[in-house]
Amino acid sequence: MATWSSPAAAPCRFLSPLATAASRALLSFPTPATRRRLLLSTTIAAAMAASSPSDGSASASPPCKVLDSHLHVWASPQQAKEGYPYFPGQEAALRGDADFLLECMDEAGVDGALIVQPINHMFDHSLVTSVLKKYPSKFIGCCLANPADDGSGIKQLEHLIVQEKYRAVRFNPNLWPPGQKMTNEVGRSLFAKAGELGAPVGIMTMKGIGLYIQEIEELCRDYPETTVILDHMAFCKPPTNNEEEKAFSSFLSLSRFPKVYVKCSALFRISREAYPYEDTSQLLSRVISNYGANRIMWGSDFPFVIPECGYKGAKEAVSHAASKISVSPSDLEWILGRTVSQLFQGAWVAP
Repeated sequence: MATWSSPAAAPCRFLSPLATAASRALLSFPTPATRRRLLLSTTIAAAMAASSPSDGSASASPPCKVLDSHLHVWASPQQAKEGYPYFPGQEAALRGDADFLLECMDEAGVDGALIVQPINHMFDHSLVTSVLKKYPSKFIGCCLANPADDGSGIKQLEHLIVQEKYRAVRFNPNLWPPGQKMTNEVGRSLFAKAGELGAPVGIMTMKGIGLYIQEIEELCRDYPETTVILDHMAFCKPPTNNEEEKAFSSFLSLSRFPKVYVKCSALFRISREAYPYEDTSQLLSRVISNYGANRIMWGSDFPFVIPECGYKGAKEAVSHAASKISVSPSDLEWILGRTVSQLFQGAWVAP
């Protein structure tokens, strides 16, 4: 099992203006990756300053909360020993506990998040449930659908949504029994039940949208009341050949279903470039043209993003991509928080 160093030894990767003298000394000889983050932070800060009222007056309306639509939490090694065990073979290799997440969110200026049940705990939702109950105004939950042949996952889904107050459910097609599709009897029942309960279905197409496009279209067509969210822009990288263009176009074509949304998340997974993943700007441009910014939501994919560009870097990367295609401030506001806030109304409100 992996171990983690203390928070002091392995801090969240952010660049705070209140850095200590020791921190500033460390930054005096930055690595290329650090220089890119410094430059991007400066550019975004300048853009934000330029968009502020020049007379110093307050904005006409309060700023929209910045909300992370996709991240995970899992037990620390100590928590795993004390009652939140990892699923066999899925022991965590990265630190992903709630305390570390809250530290990163605070430094990046992120107000709330949707926690997606991680594979590390499979269908045991007790760890995520404990975090949701401890921080009810900070987090809402997306449970993991159990597509077992016996249909037991349907009752579990209803329990998690009705009793434990999860707001969404994730379909991972790799968890279906071998040879089975998301459109089998159990999958259809899960999808229909989610729609009945008002819980969006997030679909993870890690092996490529082309493998699942027919299943997704069938579910959307047969159960139009169920909202769908496509994780990580359906795992589409910038197309470099006809086959990839065809897959990306099939993803864009799902916009004809009015209740299909997109997560502009985990940019490090879909970019062919190093941070700040500038090539994703053209993906974002086409997604906005087809879906509209009010059906797109930013997500970090914490903690997987930490060794890639850091948590704050994940937030800045999407703003950078948006700046390259002249996304309006209003549209960027939708992407950074308003879309997910509208989709999950009543969430992220202080008690």
